[in-house]
Amino acid sequence: MRPILALAAAFAATPGGASPAPSIAITMDDLPALSPWPEGTDRVALARQITEALAAAHVGPVYGFVNHAVAERDPAVAPFLDIWRRAGLPVANHGWSHADLHTVGRAAFIDDIARNEPYLAAAMKGEDWRWFRYPFLREGVDDAQRLAVRAELARRGYKIAAVTMSFEDYLWNPPYARCVAAGDKAAVAELERSYLAAARDAVRASRSQARAVYGRDIPYVLLIHVGAFTTRMLPRLLAQYREEGFRFVTLPKAESDPAYAADRDPALPPVNSLSRRAAGKDGVYRSPDYGPALAATCQTPAPAGSR
Repeated sequence: MRPILALAAAFAATPGGASPAPSIAITMDDLPALSPWPEGTDRVALARQITEALAAAHVGPVYGFVNHAVAERDPAVAPFLDIWRRAGLPVANHGWSHADLHTVGRAAFIDDIARNEPYLAAAMKGEDWRWFRYPFLREGVDDAQRLAVRAELARRGYKIAAVTMSFEDYLWNPPYARCVAAGDKAAVAELERSYLAAARDAVRASRSQARAVYGRDIPYVLLIHVGAFTTRMLPRLLAQYREEGFRFVTLPKAESDPAYAADRDPALPPVNSLSRRAAGKDGVYRSPDYGPALAATCQTPAPAGSR
């Protein structure tokens, strides 16, 4: 029986056998804080809630992408980063001030990256912090700027943290703060429902894009943000990914897939995002836009007769 079982296991691991479970790497941007917050929120307590949720879900080391200007300008949130590191979670570079490459230009952008490095080197103490995520996911206004920044990233030894799954989770923070202020529990419940629905839509979209471009699932890199509402929803979000059949992997493991070759080595020619390469191909699912409904949620009506 043992040879037969071994053959069956090998068959299941091949393209002709059962498909392996899809994998996902969780990454979090904008540490140590992303506003707005409901009034009275203990932002440092949110760090404990996030790290505890990640530990309970056994997702492995989750990279947090840091803008250290926030901690330097607001010492009240600086302990967030200490809690993150004490939990054994790695940090990486998101630019010191979250500078927009398309606005500030190449030289200032590189300076912003470099300004973040002393904190990262001290916090990681020999561990790998040389992962970079572009603020706003903007990589250059033209090919020349994009290639120049990539060349500098390569010179500094960085890998690029790609994004192959996202649902703009930060859009739920402002309406959540408004609804909490208004005491509208029904609206908060609807925000919870739509948040999880958007995450499901993003799964469907990303998997359809990967199949259109690569003919297979790839290990997905999920972008979510530090914020009050994602903190509230994180246990349910992680449980939902498990229910959908995902297994959790680390960012380095996900990007060891050949699909991420140009991200692991910025000296290579760049490729467009997964969503752009999949655009227009057959069978690609497009997620609905939740933005307008979220922007209208818990807005104070204008007084009668006002403009």
